[in-house]
Amino acid sequence: MVHLTLPPTTGPDGTTLPEPARDLGVDTSAPSRAGFVVSKAVGNAVVRNTVRRRLRHLVRERLDQLPAGSTLVVRALPAAAEASYARLGADLDAAIAAARSPRGRRSR
Repeated sequence: MVHLTLPPTTGPDGTTLPEPARDLGVDTSAPSRAGFVVSKAVGNAVVRNTVRRRLRHLVRERLDQLPAGSTLVVRALPAAAEASYARLGADLDAAIAAARSPRGRRSR
């Protein structure tokens, strides 16, 4: 229901690096921030805004779990329109846990 995306880390020459951004000189004194992508595939404007508000509230409670200065992008999948608040929270927790795990161990 929720797809979590961390922006790719690129080096000065434009190549993608395997290291997390927090290890590459990202300002760790800056607060963590989050962005939301809720496309028209999720539903009409009322449904999209409801999903976005739910996700915003859920992420606000979890921002302290993220490294300082990190950026979190949450993309709502169409199934998020019918998901309960508890289910969205569980999916978000699982996505954050997967994003925090070392990149070499992630399964697709």
